Amino acid sequence: MTSIGIGIVGTGYAARTRTDAFHQDGRSHIAAIAGRDPEKTTTLAQTCGAIALTDWQALVHRDDVDLVVITTINRDHGAIAHAALQAGKHVVVEYPLSLDVAEAEQILDLARAQQKLLHVEHIELLSGIHTAIANALPHIGTPFYVRYSNLNPQRPAPDRWTYRIDLFGFPLIGALARINRLIHLFGSVTRVAAQSRFWGNMLPSDPFTSCLATAQLTFSSGLVAELIYGKGEALWQAERTLAVHGEKGAIKIDGEAGTLILPDREQPLDMGSRRGLFAKDTAMVLDHLTTGASLYFFPEASLYALKVADAMRQSTETGESVKVL
Repeated sequence: MTSIGIGIVGTGYAARTRTDAFHQDGRSHIAAIAGRDPEKTTTLAQTCGAIALTDWQALVHRDDVDLVVITTINRDHGAIAHAALQAGKHVVVEYPLSLDVAEAEQILDLARAQQKLLHVEHIELLSGIHTAIANALPHIGTPFYVRYSNLNPQRPAPDRWTYRIDLFGFPLIGALARINRLIHLFGSVTRVAAQSRFWGNMLPSDPFTSCLATAQLTFSSGLVAELIYGKGEALWQAERTLAVHGEKGAIKIDGEAGTLILPDREQPLDMGSRRGLFAKDTAMVLDHLTTGASLYFFPEASLYALKVADAMRQSTETGESVKVL
């Protein structure tokens, strides 16, 4: 079996974790790594004997690259994925596929036309937390209300691209995994209403010191979910909770702990582990490319989550609820 040549765009945590996973798997080798910081790129490339590049365009056109892995700023995901597919490469991209729904649709069409793999990473679906929730749902009857909150106080706000709207995107697009988790568990969405607020920025290209976005999702089943996402200096208490209320019981997730609440008892949930998810995702990608094994997630589902998130963005701009088509 010919070893699959990997090209990685990015040098952050996801890039380093992917590099290690591909480097340790005998079915692949890292051919090139492209990053904006030459020193970080060279250091990462040296760990696996890869070529260090400062230009992702050069990476996607290399003959020794079969699969392009995109782990850089959200703004550039769509452009890199499109160029890589046009160059005849397979593509793995961290969510979101694009900050623009129309561009994401074009990328999916191009992947089909090129008959190449397009895998949008959503490792939240591989986590023990997600599995615990899914396994507990049948015990609580018909779910009718969900509250999902992720608040991350950071003081001072870090000088990172995740605190710029033009690079990270509208918060609930940049943090698409939250929406995708709810859709994966509860099905399609009919309507959303959302609000957002930012501190410290005047323009999308200016860093903000805090953001807060809230949304209400109405699902086809009738379930209503409240989604809260925020980070930065204006927040004073961390919160990472998910509560699901059903007609016969409830599920409560608080950080790493989970509880199934039933009329006659409460019992802890087996929450598994959050470790090793990038490695698991990487192994599944290589399984797919080498043996044709099915992946756990399809890009069409990520596109749907992106459409829901974009409807939330529209709702914040108009002040009106938005129907999801």
